[in-house]
Amino acid sequence: MTGAKDKGAAKKETKAALKPVDDRKVGKRKAAQKPDKSAKRRARKEKRAKKDPNKPKRPPSAFFVFLEEFRKQFKQEHPNVKAVSAVGKAGGEKWKSMTGAEKEPYEAKAAKRKSEYEKQMSAYNKKQESVADDGDEESDRSKSEVNDEDDEETGEEEEEDED
Repeated sequence: MTGAKDKGAAKKETKAALKPVDDRKVGKRKAAQKPDKSAKRRARKEKRAKKDPNKPKRPPSAFFVFLEEFRKQFKQEHPNVKAVSAVGKAGGEKWKSMTGAEKEPYEAKAAKRKSEYEKQMSAYNKKQESVADDGDEESDRSKSEVNDEDDEETGEEEEEDED
């Protein structure tokens, strides 16, 4: 019977341990609560700059140029395989097994696309700079007009102060 009493006492102790303790009375600090993941995602999205839809896309690497052609071949050979991962794995294995000479045409295509991208980016950057310069000039003009008016008002007072 004494064993039964001990079990009951142990249950009471565990229940008491599981009950939340009022931290103000005990003087313990609360553990730092983790913020929601969704709140973190929203904060990250707000911090990121908005993407410009007019900005040119980066060119694909030689491997991705190879994959464009490899996908077509793979789908013809394996029409039942629909998993993207299977195509990627098979393409990666083939790319690794290829020699430098076999990779050369894909690298040439990638280099050509990269040069086209650089031309597009330089044109895009010039356009962005011109838009930014136009906006700055207007604001500078308005500031200078306001400053001129302020100078005229304060200039009269300054002249009196100098005497």
